[in-house]
Amino acid sequence: MFKFPSPYDQVLPHEIQVTFPEDPSVKEATFDRVIGSLIGLAVGDALGASVEFRPHDYLLQHPVTDMQKGGTWGLNAGQWTDDTSMALCLASSLITKRRFDPYDQMIRYKWWYKYGFLSSTGHCFDIGDATRRALDEFCRRQRDLKYVYNCKTDEEVDRLPLEKVLDVKNFSLDCSSAGVAGNGALMRLAPVPLFYFRSPVEAVSYAGRSATLTHGDIIACDACRYYAALIVAAVHGEPKWKLLSNEFYNEHRDWFGSKNLHPEILQVAQGSYKRPHGYDDGIRGKGYIVNALEAALWAFYYDEDSFKKGVLAAIQLGDDTDTTAAIYGQLAGAHYGYQMIPKNWRRQLYANQLITSIGHWLYFLGKQPSNTQQQSQQMVVQYSIPTTNPQSQHRHLGITTSLRNGIQQETSAIGFTGYHLQPSASYTVPTQSLRQNNHYGTHNPVNTDYNINTSQSLLGSMPTTDLSNYQRNLKSFGNHIPSFYSDKHTYYQRY
Repeated sequence: MFKFPSPYDQVLPHEIQVTFPEDPSVKEATFDRVIGSLIGLAVGDALGASVEFRPHDYLLQHPVTDMQKGGTWGLNAGQWTDDTSMALCLASSLITKRRFDPYDQMIRYKWWYKYGFLSSTGHCFDIGDATRRALDEFCRRQRDLKYVYNCKTDEEVDRLPLEKVLDVKNFSLDCSSAGVAGNGALMRLAPVPLFYFRSPVEAVSYAGRSATLTHGDIIACDACRYYAALIVAAVHGEPKWKLLSNEFYNEHRDWFGSKNLHPEILQVAQGSYKRPHGYDDGIRGKGYIVNALEAALWAFYYDEDSFKKGVLAAIQLGDDTDTTAAIYGQLAGAHYGYQMIPKNWRRQLYANQLITSIGHWLYFLGKQPSNTQQQSQQMVVQYSIPTTNPQSQHRHLGITTSLRNGIQQETSAIGFTGYHLQPSASYTVPTQSLRQNNHYGTHNPVNTDYNINTSQSLLGSMPTTDLSNYQRNLKSFGNHIPSFYSDKHTYYQRY
């Protein structure tokens, strides 16, 4: 069984000892898509990280074509940011608890925020304002739990079972508020539909629930519900034209229960992203979750059946480049599969063996539907899966272990010994320094021409070395953030 380290051990992701389950009933094509979705998320994040916050005009002059080091956060090529860290925190909760446990999820997000748990640098260096506010509120509410249950330490209160937490009168795990509709809930989503892909109703329901912990607006909830349904359908092999059909929501209405999609998300489901000129037609890689959803789907719709073309197009939109690409990667990876993500990117991806191992366990431990659900969800596999896919041309493999063995061999081929923690490094938060991000959003109008927000930069949270073992200086970390972002408004607003 996979065991995640304690957050207090300061173990970097590439140092975690991974294990892989043996599942004789694995369906290779489905398995390939599950791994592809999680790797697709991380690859998109890593590709977009070096140009995060750069505008579209800048990227027209300096397009991203490959993994690259430096840039906004001074990361090494292949390292990822908060999008992947939070997705891995969510996945670690599902794997460890073997169920949807919102209290445990918030604890793991807190561990990342406070201790750098599952961060590619060992520190939380990139966090959206909505997420930060929600986690600060969660920490405050945990202090109340300590009092109720007479817990002496953080470790004690973290070990409380969900049932005891929910027994406390008026205690809520939803630590956000209405109006918070940033893309931070969508960027980390994939583990939920991947864990529950065999039970679409639960996948959609829990996807919405995962959003409300940190992003309280119904629009954020419904964006995640809709995108989870797309990922589940993709994992089950539904063709791309069906995924992108304006009738997808109506044809899968049973997955959404009695709760209709919010009108803004319904517009997206009905094709509002189908604009051939992309940026010139108003597609934006911004922090408002509707913008982010449209941007990712636009890239998928026009990617000419190429993960590479789609993810680079998502980045080319500018602004919240890593998150737009990570959202694209979740769905595109689920559709095209692991094998269709460029091999050099898969190999360059930091801690790739850990991520693929987590994908294995999500598939292996994923929730099985009840008999009643199986009868009501037979529409899941409406289409036969051909031996070749005319749109993506990737192979449909038989029920063998060849794919799993290939993935394991590939991801173990590269070592990451150049990364290490430096406990003596100064870890401060200079009050004069601001960090810009797009993961917080509301949809109430304000007087601003920009869709960028700012929050504090955790300057001590950086990689201490790259693969060549050169040291980075704290003073240089983040010095590539464009100077014109430093005076933007603190809150992202849609208009």
